[in-house]
Amino acid sequence: MRPALSASLSASGDSLRASIIDWARTDGLAWVYIFKAVLAALLALWIAMRFDMQQPRTAMTTVFVVMQPQSGMVLAKSFYRFCGTMIGLVVMLALIGLFAQQPVLFLSATALWVGICTAGAARNRNFRSYGFVLAGYTAALIGIPAAQHPDGAFLSALTRVGEVTLGIVCAGAVSALVFPQHAGEQIRTTVRRRFTQFVDYVCRAMSGTMDRTQIERANLGFVADVVGFEAARSVAVFEHPESRRRSGRLARLNSEFMSASTRFHALHQLMNRLRESASAMTIAALTPFIHEVPPLLLRAGDPVRNAADAAHAAAQLRDYKAALPKRVRAARAGIEAEPAFSSLEFDTATELLYRFVDDMLAYAETYASLGAPSHERERWVARYVPKTNMLAAAISGLRGAMVMFALSAFWMLSAWPSGGTMVLTAAAVCALASSSPRPTLMSMQMAIGTALASVVGMIVVFGAYPHMDGFVLMGVALVPALLLGAFISTRRAVTGVGIGYCIFFCFLAGPDNLVHYDPASFMNDALALMLSMIVSAIAFAVILPTDAPWLRRLLLADLRREVVLARRERLARVATHFESRTRDLLSQINALAAGKPDVQREALQWLFAVLETGRAVIDLRREIAALPDAPHYAASTPWRRTLKATLDAVARLFDRPNAPRFEAALDSTSRAIADAQAMLAAVNPSREERHRLQRIVSHLHFIRTALLDPASPLAHFAQSDSPSVKGAPHAA
Repeated sequence: MRPALSASLSASGDSLRASIIDWARTDGLAWVYIFKAVLAALLALWIAMRFDMQQPRTAMTTVFVVMQPQSGMVLAKSFYRFCGTMIGLVVMLALIGLFAQQPVLFLSATALWVGICTAGAARNRNFRSYGFVLAGYTAALIGIPAAQHPDGAFLSALTRVGEVTLGIVCAGAVSALVFPQHAGEQIRTTVRRRFTQFVDYVCRAMSGTMDRTQIERANLGFVADVVGFEAARSVAVFEHPESRRRSGRLARLNSEFMSASTRFHALHQLMNRLRESASAMTIAALTPFIHEVPPLLLRAGDPVRNAADAAHAAAQLRDYKAALPKRVRAARAGIEAEPAFSSLEFDTATELLYRFVDDMLAYAETYASLGAPSHERERWVARYVPKTNMLAAAISGLRGAMVMFALSAFWMLSAWPSGGTMVLTAAAVCALASSSPRPTLMSMQMAIGTALASVVGMIVVFGAYPHMDGFVLMGVALVPALLLGAFISTRRAVTGVGIGYCIFFCFLAGPDNLVHYDPASFMNDALALMLSMIVSAIAFAVILPTDAPWLRRLLLADLRREVVLARRERLARVATHFESRTRDLLSQINALAAGKPDVQREALQWLFAVLETGRAVIDLRREIAALPDAPHYAASTPWRRTLKATLDAVARLFDRPNAPRFEAALDSTSRAIADAQAMLAAVNPSREERHRLQRIVSHLHFIRTALLDPASPLAHFAQSDSPSVKGAPHAA
């Protein structure tokens, strides 16, 4: 019995220990954040009171505006918030100087400025958006009260800036010093996990054990990883010099992962198309090569876990890449005499395999370089480039300006004492919600949180404050109310409720050095806050709502036009820009289409089509640009004009897809393949030139097969009865 009891107790202890560790990694981290947020708010309040600032609650409110779970996030957000605050201060002082005696002109100019800042916040979907948010909000926060007393505007503005700066400093200090959580740790975990997951994906996809649904789910995860990794990298530079020293390599790592995943998807899709066209000989010849790649990405059969393991994988890939061309030529020589052999299919597939190995080698080498404090691979100029539709951002700005105009007019006509509060709050809500994928829901959740804050704030102000003597007792009264709001803000489904509660509880119930017990003013301010959010929510729901199909169609059009940009942009950085913008657009569409799997699947299909065709267009342009300066390669030759016409036809097809443009692109691609093959047969090029011409033909063939892929969103155009399309699955 005793051994059995001991074993049972040991198992129970292990289970309890595992449960505690799991809690510490999930809810435990949330409670650490809650504790730090409340501590920073009380610290800011105490310092503001000790310095006898006019409105200490502004400093406390600022803490909840900038507080984030990770130190780098807080510092990044604080940096951009401070910059936005200073810009808003300068602009508002200028507006007060110009229009202090003209309320209509002043409020109109303020509304226009808020609209511009709201558009900027929508355009920049990262921490830079807070700079625009604060540039607009600070202008309203400082300007609207100060405009009513122009003689004290400058002193009032400096006071507000001092309070905001104090809140920023307290949030940053607490986040960095008390149980710090760093984005750099998240980056290291993501780098290791993503490499392992991608290798596993390559193994399973090429073994045929993944269906299309699993492949789509894996690629959606990769897109989310790319966007999240870039966000973490952009804030990690604020945390530590080590993060700044490796920032270029991390950006390069993200770019190389995108290139490798795009290349592998193209290879995988081509192999699927070869299977569907019964190209058994090509598949049989290539399968051994493809199956040799995944083991190279492991070390002793285990996943890559650190930079040293990545260096070992890179060494194996380097040797494999060096031997691959000779082995491929030998394999080709062994089957090219067979009647069923298709040189075009074989060359296209082997070219994609070689480029995938090359991209994986670059990816592994950059991963391995992270083990050194400095490295030559740090010199990486091309950066992740997000893509936001200008029209959508302009509509957000117009919507914010219209809300400000409407509420300003209501204030002037009604002379409501809390009208200024209503107008300046609307400026903040419009700017904050515009960067959310569902701004109507965000605004309504903030209104609910504000309503809850009004009830709790009334209890604290009129029930608790009169009985409190000293800061310690006042803190005791505030802590439960602040804990409630911070806890709600950590729940993903109701984050907006928590944000509205925390910010506007501080606004309503945050104590000043001289507390005013005025229930009528309190109720008026609470009503003004909720009214501004309700009006903002109505504006988001009525004025070209973001959850309507128009925005998804707009973003899908932007996604397709990335092929046009791949055709027209300068070659130097087009690949990195293309890879990052396409994934950024898909992440926006997925956020808008949450809960709509059909819409997300359609967007993912377009992403695959754009990535395959756009990357082939870029590769083709690079091969053409590297052709020697010889008469038979001149841009004026017929075969070069055909290549140019093909690239233009493909770009036009993705710009505005329809059946005539599809047929034109397909016909042009077929002509370009024939002309390039004729060119290859007519001249006697050197070995390097011959290989370049063969690669040009391979890229053209891949573009044609991608256009005819049954899984492509362009496939319904291929169902036409046109003789140029029907019965021609491959150019070979």
